[in-house]
Amino acid sequence: MKAIVYSKYGSVDVLQQIEVPKPIPKDHEVLVKVHATTVNRTDCGFRKPDYFIIRLFNGFFEPKVKILGSEFSGTVESVGSKVNSFSVGDEVFGLSTGKFGAHAKYICVSESGSIAIKPMNFSFEEAAAVCDGLMLANGYLKDLDYSKPQKILINGASGSIGTAGVQLAKYFGAEVTAVCNTKSLDLVKSLGADQVIDYTQTDFTLVGNDFDYVFDAVGKSSYFKCRKLLKPKGVYVSTEFGYLAQNVFLTLLTPLFGGRKVKFPIVTDSKSDIVFFKELIESRKYRAVIDRQYPLSRIIEATKYVETGEKIGNVVIGVSNKEG
Repeated sequence: MKAIVYSKYGSVDVLQQIEVPKPIPKDHEVLVKVHATTVNRTDCGFRKPDYFIIRLFNGFFEPKVKILGSEFSGTVESVGSKVNSFSVGDEVFGLSTGKFGAHAKYICVSESGSIAIKPMNFSFEEAAAVCDGLMLANGYLKDLDYSKPQKILINGASGSIGTAGVQLAKYFGAEVTAVCNTKSLDLVKSLGADQVIDYTQTDFTLVGNDFDYVFDAVGKSSYFKCRKLLKPKGVYVSTEFGYLAQNVFLTLLTPLFGGRKVKFPIVTDSKSDIVFFKELIESRKYRAVIDRQYPLSRIIEATKYVETGEKIGNVVIGVSNKEG
């Protein structure tokens, strides 16, 4: 089968499309023929690990996991002997965050893993473009106390995690101020943001001091820059470790002082997450945001675009097509 493989860490040029053996599902696994996947920040971060902790998980000198891709949608091709919840021909979507593997024609996924029947109102491309951003945004936003008003600022509101964060925060009932660039203002408004700030025109860190929660969905700011945005008991979170891994240390230190604090949640995914996302989508409370689409054969071009940091929403890769 065709797959995008990398055997060493480095620039985008380490990615190669080659033929590899088709995987065989174990007793409790399903074999999914991948119709669509994505390139996201996690893929780029594992291919070129700027954070040393990634090497602890994926190998110090060379990657253990050699096929990236954490989001997928497709059709069940075959099932293991003990699989009960899926059948051949089922249209599915989900995540493979531990093993990756979605940048390939086929992927094996445990039936108890992060996989569910694809939302009936979504195409394969749309279904592939939701789970990673939703998983991360949900991990940062779901535990707030929405029984009382929550005023949230989301920096990087036009990216994969940001567009998910805006929609989820509104679904949960928060008041949302979204920060993005000029070209994304209308999009972010359409996703439900109550106020939008164009960071090319306004320094968003100077817009007030009454936010309960500041969510840096792109990791390009810092607690020290955003601290003045927060109420006295407000919380800052970021999707990145920050300079010298400061967000990890601040998570330990700031609660000791009883005021504003930093949290750095360890986000994991589960089947229940994917089922929740499916329900959200089918109730038309969430929509996929797709910037560009590429065939598998052009994944290097797609990755270069993702690494510009300018993508809006998601970059989708078509796998089961003439070129893929």
